[in-house]
Amino acid sequence: MNARVTSFALAGEECSRQSQSAARSIAGTCDRRDLDIQIEQAYRQIFFHAFKVDRDPMLESQLRSGQITMRDFVRGLLLSQKFRDDFYRCNSNYRMVEQTIGRVLGRPVYGDQERIAYSILIAQRGLPSLVDALLDSEEYMQTFGYDTVPFQRSRVLPGQAVGTMPFNQQAPRYQAYWRDSNAKRAPAQSLMWQNSTMGQRPAWLANAPAPWARKLWLNTVAAGGFVITGLMLWIAVSMLSTGGPG
Repeated sequence: MNARVTSFALAGEECSRQSQSAARSIAGTCDRRDLDIQIEQAYRQIFFHAFKVDRDPMLESQLRSGQITMRDFVRGLLLSQKFRDDFYRCNSNYRMVEQTIGRVLGRPVYGDQERIAYSILIAQRGLPSLVDALLDSEEYMQTFGYDTVPFQRSRVLPGQAVGTMPFNQQAPRYQAYWRDSNAKRAPAQSLMWQNSTMGQRPAWLANAPAPWARKLWLNTVAAGGFVITGLMLWIAVSMLSTGGPG
């Protein structure tokens, strides 16, 4: 409780994480380890988890050299190909509004009116317009500004023993309908095997030959290839053996 003693508590998802300015970085007062931690927290806030292949060395270099602020770094992550493939492509516009607001503003959506308004913005102008609207909003600037990594707000409430569930657990990157639709496009191998053993074939294999017919055809082709190869070799050997000295 002593403000003059350094706290040993680890930074959580509900803590304020202030980034150092470019001027202080150039002056050498910014700890490189602190900046590394802030970059990792930004990746975790936007992507939940980032592998090495998902990182953006160019954005990190610009942030470390002071060319961009933490807000610009967050904008780059939201407009990256990974975010488009793993979040934007897997969700409807309504769901995308919930995902983006939760990660950028650190709060849930304020009702259907806000959800519908931002979903219309996505439909008309695309994802970059939504990202710019949130990052340029008065709420974001007053809460996080240029140099603070976004975090989940109001997760730990006074007088409440257990905090609210983290946003990444409340809103996974895609819902069940995306998984079910993919399963319908490409049925699992276990389902194919179960249907074949029960004498039932999926609709997408209705006009395809039966498995035993495909196997018989492949064996026939393989046997024919061996026979033709042997015949060609026999003809070649016979031609060479019949030739004598002139």
